[in-house]
Amino acid sequence: MVIIENTTEFHLEYKSAVALGKFDGIHLGHRRLLDRVLEQKKRGLQTVVFTFDTSAASFFGGETKELSTREEKRDMFSRLGIDVLIEFPLNRETAATDPADFVTRYLAAQMQTAYLCAGADISFGRRGAGDYALLADYAGNCGYRVELIDKVCVDGEEVSSTRVRQAVRAGEMEKVSFMLGSPYRVSGKVVHGRQLGRKLGMPTANLLPDERKLLPPNGVYYSRAELGEKSYRGISNVGYKPTVSEDKILGVETYLYDFEGEVYDRDMTVELLAFRREERAFGSVEALRRQIEADVEAGRNFS
Repeated sequence: MVIIENTTEFHLEYKSAVALGKFDGIHLGHRRLLDRVLEQKKRGLQTVVFTFDTSAASFFGGETKELSTREEKRDMFSRLGIDVLIEFPLNRETAATDPADFVTRYLAAQMQTAYLCAGADISFGRRGAGDYALLADYAGNCGYRVELIDKVCVDGEEVSSTRVRQAVRAGEMEKVSFMLGSPYRVSGKVVHGRQLGRKLGMPTANLLPDERKLLPPNGVYYSRAELGEKSYRGISNVGYKPTVSEDKILGVETYLYDFEGEVYDRDMTVELLAFRREERAFGSVEALRRQIEADVEAGRNFS
């Protein structure tokens, strides 16, 4: 997959089928857009995702936490088979672009767009005034076909990044999985911790995600972890982890079932499957040990 970033000056060589959106979380609604674009390969079009390098909410001082980090989005688009990813820079200049100019220059001419799909809530250009109606108005003159992709509903509720974010913040990980079409993933590097789990006979892997990644409430979760090409069942604690520098950082600590070996400095992805219990303080190390043993046993029986 070709990645175009940090520039507005690009030109694609081949005619393109383009999915336009923010793609935070890459939920079922986003998957529908991507599926429609991927179907255009049989028409001989290259598949393109056009998104922004930062969210409008973050740029204008609102929501800063992300359901999907840039690296996670790149990985997902690549695995789905997207040919070109354009991470369009959102800055003062591009945010002030006339919506019509945005369509004719960036969305049509520079990508050689032959097919374009978007959701009803798409917005772009100055004051976010560019919308699906504008895309449709310019389709004929710009030479592309345009398609409005309907919202996806789960249990009578429209799937959106906002609703997924609400479910993550509530710790409703099964609901999150339904809306994403897959479990909520947290990726990062395994770092050294206090090695308390090892001292208790249950060594754990401490993962520090990107600070922009949205995490569910602190507590214990049933999980699954990916290390390299292998997957392991796990039980995870989300909470503030004192590192070797004693700075407290929000992270994910995971006990891996049936794993032997070293994990330090390796990349790991943890899928948070379901909430088990809230974090709480224990009066003694022995009380903590008993609770961890109970959590580990419960995780073995989770399905």
